[in-house]
Amino acid sequence: MKTIKLLLLSGLGLMAISSCKDEPVLGAAPTTADAEFTYAPTTDNPNVIEFNAKNKNLIAKWDFGNGTNAEGPTVLGTFPLKGTYTVTLTVFNSGGSASSSQTITIDQDDPTLLNNALYTILTGGSAGKGYKTWVIDSTRDGHMGVGPNPSGAAGDYPEWWSAKKMDKSNTGLYNDAFVFRLKGFGFDQLTKGDVYINTKQAANFPGATENAKTDFTAPFADQLNQNWTLTMGTDTTLTVSGKSFIGYYTGVSTYKVVRMSENEIFLRYTDAANSQLAWYIRLVPDTYPVDNGGSSDPTYTLPIDFEGTAPTFTTFGNSTYSIISNPQSSGINTSSKVLETVHGSETWAGLFVNMTNKFDFTTNKNIKVKVYAPVTGTMRIKMENSNNTAEFVEKDVDVTVANQWTEVSIDFSDQGATNFNRLVLFPGWNISNAGTFYLDDIKQQ
Repeated sequence: MKTIKLLLLSGLGLMAISSCKDEPVLGAAPTTADAEFTYAPTTDNPNVIEFNAKNKNLIAKWDFGNGTNAEGPTVLGTFPLKGTYTVTLTVFNSGGSASSSQTITIDQDDPTLLNNALYTILTGGSAGKGYKTWVIDSTRDGHMGVGPNPSGAAGDYPEWWSAKKMDKSNTGLYNDAFVFRLKGFGFDQLTKGDVYINTKQAANFPGATENAKTDFTAPFADQLNQNWTLTMGTDTTLTVSGKSFIGYYTGVSTYKVVRMSENEIFLRYTDAANSQLAWYIRLVPDTYPVDNGGSSDPTYTLPIDFEGTAPTFTTFGNSTYSIISNPQSSGINTSSKVLETVHGSETWAGLFVNMTNKFDFTTNKNIKVKVYAPVTGTMRIKMENSNNTAEFVEKDVDVTVANQWTEVSIDFSDQGATNFNRLVLFPGWNISNAGTFYLDDIKQQ
């Protein structure tokens, strides 16, 4: 028996040695010296600071102490408000991480840094109350949904499933509110005690119980004094801090901004438990009247020529618009008034107008628009159901001449009678900051 035991022990020792040989060898963890950084105000603005990690060979993540973050060895931090901020750099490699912090002082407010159009939409802006509260657009179809990840050729919308109005009643979803403040980039998630979570997340929420919608409702306290960050780029993202989140919880807190306008935020986000899924949620201001009977915005009928009562457009992607005297009265367009739109910083920037009646292309098959473009390129025209924005069709047309009036036309005869009551225009499609465009004589023929 003793011999057998020795053999077993010997075997176990051999197995242990063999197992150790199979383990990966990790590199040395970064040191505090690796996390050191320098900073200096930029030449153009002392409230915009350039930060440089000394070790540029490590993954670098920054917390600017003002509710915003960045990643990379060299980054810019924006500090609109005077005050003292603790900036922390954390560097990573396969062996671990290390951090260092420094305190910076901003001497003066710079309100111009807060005049970002998306900041104003999200928070109400510096001229407003200082905060804005958003809620789930529960009484309209399409306020929540799911589609493929990555998005298909049709773009970012819930093509696999879209919620009907009040579809998720009694789940904890519709009693939530989300407060975005401009000062300090503050964020509050108000839950009224419970939230709606994905089944795969139930283990992370003690007390979660299955609801009638085959997902889970979980006890969850208000998440107060958190922060929000808008990261601008090809894909603008909205991130909230701490344990807070927006809408139906799938394990993430960063959301792609598909659309953002005064009365709508439409977000796309991934699923931590299933990388093939993308979820969607639509928010509206808590003061916005929603009854699933159509938008409360003013509505219009085609043609629109801007000569009479000025129609109301909604812009997105940081675009702007105004009705002005025709600055290029020549060629095919000598009318008195036109719409001027300055293309925003997003590639998908544009503007839309709501129609009184649904589009019917049975007889009049084309949408035509006169365009004065700063450069040649693509213009996209989209038809959308304002009550269910997942229901749409969009087509592109080439603008073949620049700096003169031309008329573009798109054939929608393949649509027939539709549910579309919103016309969306994307001049300068797929180009950020594409310039100033003039539009006129929008009609259906």
